[in-house]
Amino acid sequence: MSTLDTDRDALQEMQDEHTARIRELNDAFRTRTGLIAPWIALGELVITRGVAAHGNDFINRALEEVRAFSEFTESNDPWGEHDFGVFALDGVTLNWKVDCYDEERETASPDASDPAQTRRVLTVMLAEEY
Repeated sequence: MSTLDTDRDALQEMQDEHTARIRELNDAFRTRTGLIAPWIALGELVITRGVAAHGNDFINRALEEVRAFSEFTESNDPWGEHDFGVFALDGVTLNWKVDCYDEERETASPDASDPAQTRRVLTVMLAEEY
């Protein structure tokens, strides 16, 4: 094995670890969202007007679906970060998306694998609002 191959393998391993950490943090945030206090330190929750128009019961059930979501595929999770999902509730298609911002929420996080540099925002929206 050449030095170039070894370097490539090491770089791939680092990238895999970085992605796994982002996935772990996204899952921790998403699966706690809406459960009062535990998720507050991890980020923010945004419910769009379209979802809110369906009422509180719908919102609560939608958040249950988001927390329980596990149907990640190559098409909805190409980077393996568990940052997007689609599901149906009462015949309505919804999307959820985790975005990783810097602490001021002005630009993208410089390192989404580092919670000290990242503020997560989970948006739950109707598919047509995406």
